[in-house]
Amino acid sequence: MKNNVLLGFSEVDITPFSNVQTIGFNRKDNMSKGILHKLIAQISIWHSKEEKCCLVAIDHIGFSCQEGNLLRDLIGNELGITRDKVMLCFSHTHSAPNVSIETEYFSFLCNQVILGVSEAEKNLKPIEAAWGIAEADIGINRRDENGVLDRRVAILKISDAEQSHLRLLILRVTAHANVLLRDNYLLSSDFIGVTRNLLEEKYGCKVMITQGASGNVKPKYSGSLEALDKMSIEIKNSIDKCIENLKPHTIENLSMFSKSESFFADVPTLKRAKEISDEAMNENSIDGSKWLKEINCLHSEGIKQQSKDIEIQYFKLNEGCLCGVSNEIMCEIAVEVVQACHNELIYLGGYTNGCDGYLPTAEEYDKGGYEVLHSYLIYYIYHGTVMPLNPDTASKLVKLISEQL
Repeated sequence: MKNNVLLGFSEVDITPFSNVQTIGFNRKDNMSKGILHKLIAQISIWHSKEEKCCLVAIDHIGFSCQEGNLLRDLIGNELGITRDKVMLCFSHTHSAPNVSIETEYFSFLCNQVILGVSEAEKNLKPIEAAWGIAEADIGINRRDENGVLDRRVAILKISDAEQSHLRLLILRVTAHANVLLRDNYLLSSDFIGVTRNLLEEKYGCKVMITQGASGNVKPKYSGSLEALDKMSIEIKNSIDKCIENLKPHTIENLSMFSKSESFFADVPTLKRAKEISDEAMNENSIDGSKWLKEINCLHSEGIKQQSKDIEIQYFKLNEGCLCGVSNEIMCEIAVEVVQACHNELIYLGGYTNGCDGYLPTAEEYDKGGYEVLHSYLIYYIYHGTVMPLNPDTASKLVKLISEQL
């Protein structure tokens, strides 16, 4: 059957009604002081004869995996599908509510998304689609200013199959959504939302933007409203060059699935832990006293290694694929996946179904620093491990993805 894929889409407002505790900046006072940009969640539901799945984009830094799975199960129950058929893509804006503290807000967000799911199911229509690649200069490798970057902007152009008008654009970009810095106390979707608005005005359709492997990629412009505009204009200009040449066609292959694998993190010796804590204070003014207590507890219990199951999720459509893990993966890993799969339309991202700890390459692991070690002194309570996953994790992940695809 021609045009056998249906798409339903909706968008819901998830902006809090009052000031809330935020997450994204290591500050003593994290109470928001107003709203700069509204926060939204976008729900896309995909139906074919063989498949039914849901792709969601959320303006948030990223829930814990447990919170993410709770929302996925709620969506799955609403649609009659299993968790592995629901993919949450977090924008990773650092100007977002802390859902672990603001439990009422989390409930509100979940309710809004479920309302959006119901609305999306009401407007299912046959579609066609085409993949494209643009290139945008929006990031800097923050561990090596001359280092590797993934400058690709994935474009999935979706048109109404019956009337041929543009229905939806789905993009993947790679740059941390913290253009607004720690002096900002206003809730914001950061450059993701500004770019979305600019493109929707330009192309007359809804735009979903998902985040790539930006664990070590800071935005090229930062610190001001003007910087937000510069980021969005750079992305728009990159897309303008190629989008008209993309011709949507029948979708022959649609699938969403997950694979999970166990990885390990070694607990440091007490001596090494003290060294890391001292480094974190000297280099980033991070107090590691609570983290050191956790290390001591693990040693007293004889625990020398912690394990974590990583879910790798895939959304395949024709020759392209959006795939992701919850970790803050470094951009080099996404580039290595392209090389291993011999396909530039394989887009590996982080912040998928949650926001877990940084996942460095083996080379970067040995260099230490904030992304590898120091951030764990703050966020270990969310990550479930006191250290990043072992140095061989990145290469194993690349191998797994290339085999699974």
